[in-house]
Amino acid sequence: MSGADPGRKARRRLAAAAALALAGAAAWALREVPAQFGRRPDASDPRLRASPQYRDGVFHNAPSEVSAGAPGRPDGATLRRMLFEKEGRVPDGPVPLAVPEVADGASRGVAVTWFGHASALLELDGCRVLVDPIWSDRCSPSQLTGPKRLHPVPVELAELPQVDAVLISHDHYDHLDMATVRRLVELQSAPFAVPLGIGGHLRRWGVPEHRIIELDWDETCTLGELTLTLTAAHHFSGRSLVRNTTLWGSWVVAGPERRVFFTGDSGYFEGFARIGELHGPFDAALMAIGAYDPAWADIHLNPEEAVRAHLDLRGGLLLPIHWCTFNLAPHRWAEPVERLLAEAKQQGVPVAVPRPGQRVETANPPEPDGWWEALS
Repeated sequence: MSGADPGRKARRRLAAAAALALAGAAAWALREVPAQFGRRPDASDPRLRASPQYRDGVFHNAPSEVSAGAPGRPDGATLRRMLFEKEGRVPDGPVPLAVPEVADGASRGVAVTWFGHASALLELDGCRVLVDPIWSDRCSPSQLTGPKRLHPVPVELAELPQVDAVLISHDHYDHLDMATVRRLVELQSAPFAVPLGIGGHLRRWGVPEHRIIELDWDETCTLGELTLTLTAAHHFSGRSLVRNTTLWGSWVVAGPERRVFFTGDSGYFEGFARIGELHGPFDAALMAIGAYDPAWADIHLNPEEAVRAHLDLRGGLLLPIHWCTFNLAPHRWAEPVERLLAEAKQQGVPVAVPRPGQRVETANPPEPDGWWEALS
């Protein structure tokens, strides 16, 4: 009787070693998942209990005649479209990136550098503000699964200039990224300004207490020459199965002379007109235009609604965000910007469509050059 094939034994040993290595890598990647969920705020916190948006242990959207009060959940048909209708939902080739320009000092006017999705660097009146930064490969509690970047980040976090504030609109994974927050704690000294309840996430991730500013809607903080106001949005929150224990919002960033609006995530509602009346006009508005669908029409603007909201705000130059970087809805990859430009032209709204990493000065914005057309 002949012995076992030595080659087969070697292959089995290699396969077993590979399986163990893969299991080890998965365990290493999953070790951070509990921390990714953050920390639920204390329901007895007097600041939460005093908020007009807070009742029955959760936050609520403002009453609206044009948008329902509570966002629904996708039904089976929507989930099937998300899973199986793949045509056109990712770019056909590499997304062209721009090398970000870093000036010695922040613009005394207004400039915006868009890094992809909702992440951007705002410059106004000599100050710098970083909004909804996400530098991870996936917007997910695990880097093993979940929506993956469709293009690289245009610049490493370590290459960003020092900023005066980091703003977060809400705690969804595509807007609040644990790894990015932890890195910014090391690289920057600026405070994090966040909606009520999100401070618990930041504390769990090691952000020092003196660098956390939590605001309710219409509350303001002043940092040097900057005035930051958390304004309303029509959305929801949550990093696990429990929703709305933290607040969501949009931001008004104001210097002595200039003003910029940042939507975060929102469906269309009457609040945009109120924000425009109280805080407008704006030199620029960063308006979310992507990841929309009829199944969640109350919580994400579609491109036509983004133009309507921009007009309500008296928004100046419209800079589209929340598209291009992650595949989060069943529409075609470039459809948001195509629909936006058609509606903006009809309504006479000026638009700049930067490549990821491109810096736009609102006093001299580039004309849209169609860089996305060859990819869709």
